Amino acid sequence: MAEEYDDRMVAMLELIWGRGFLAPGGPAYVREHLRGLDLADRTLLDVGSGLGGGALVIAGELGARVIGLDIEPPLVERARRYAAEAGLADRVEFRQVRPGPWPLPDRAVDLVYSSGAFTQIADKESLFAECFRVLRPAGRLVVYDWMTHAGPPSEAMQYFYQMEGLTYAMRPLPAHGTLLRGAGFVAVELEDLSDWYRREARREWERMKGPLHPVMVERLGQSGADHFIENWQAMVAVLDLGELRPGRYRARRPVER
Repeated sequence: MAEEYDDRMVAMLELIWGRGFLAPGGPAYVREHLRGLDLADRTLLDVGSGLGGGALVIAGELGARVIGLDIEPPLVERARRYAAEAGLADRVEFRQVRPGPWPLPDRAVDLVYSSGAFTQIADKESLFAECFRVLRPAGRLVVYDWMTHAGPPSEAMQYFYQMEGLTYAMRPLPAHGTLLRGAGFVAVELEDLSDWYRREARREWERMKGPLHPVMVERLGQSGADHFIENWQAMVAVLDLGELRPGRYRARRPVER
């Protein structure tokens, strides 16, 4: 199983989004992501937990017990180290898993959470079925995801994929609603966040060309800095085209009578 998040990419993403984060927004966006939910002493599953930044905010500030799953051992190892350094190792557990069914019993958790990971999983039907399986009745699903518009990818989008070097399996936001309902979820909410991240990505790109540039060259070398500046330029282009469409969806497993 190939590891996609190498040291250079991890260093770059932490520089842009903050220590422990591989997806946009940082701690403030985790709080927004979970607004209105009482997580004190609840069990939350973080799918694609990466470096663990989100899990540490959820455990440290929102009081949940967190199980983080990821397929890349180096990310899991660093997440465990970050949890120990934060004094949260008793509330956060990170597990390295293989693709496929999760090593959890049925109805094991109160909330399934993910940020920027579901976009890399092609079999979304099985993914949402697994989310439904591990949730307790009335349990919640909350996901931030990168999606696309309907239709084949443009040359600009193909170039963005090439620059990213990551596996993507994007679908339009409405398709996620259909799949969630088909998996048995109710109270499905879909929110397009393209306008928000279009502004953020342009600001990030300008920072990379300006005040962050010397730090990038120091940490990544000139070629690495040049690559990521071009990568962000490609991302801004497909965001402006409306072809890359970040969004959020929420849903609930029904209460059983």
